[in-house]
Amino acid sequence: MKNLFEQTSAEEVKQRIARLRPDSERQWGKMNPGQALAHCSRAMETALGDTNLPRMFIGRIIGGPVKKLALGNDEPMKRNSPTSPAFVVRDQPDVAVESARLSALIDRFSRGGPEKCTRHPHTFFGPMTPDEWAILMYKHVDHHLRQFGV
Repeated sequence: MKNLFEQTSAEEVKQRIARLRPDSERQWGKMNPGQALAHCSRAMETALGDTNLPRMFIGRIIGGPVKKLALGNDEPMKRNSPTSPAFVVRDQPDVAVESARLSALIDRFSRGGPEKCTRHPHTFFGPMTPDEWAILMYKHVDHHLRQFGV
């Protein structure tokens, strides 16, 4: 399964991030390219332990079983999946700035490996291993890149 601890997967998503443009048309959802990049950066910051979010109530109920469905295969994330309010980006971030920020976070996550991954529970899925975080972060960035056809 692809994950961001694999150098080839990290390089692949960074190359795709570089192809995202301010005028890239979304194929679903509400975010524009800058918002999607900033949104992915916020998620990467949680995987790195820079930000620790509280568990969502609904996640405490169904997070574990949904985690198994979401991370147990190579299928991409489904379109229009819900997100934590903490990851919603309302301003209009600059695509070039956010692209560089997300690429740097991916490098930091990838190079740091399991030792630098957070031990804090995911806001929805709950406790996660470093490998689960690496799979989720790949799938999440991939999801938003596919949203814009890159």
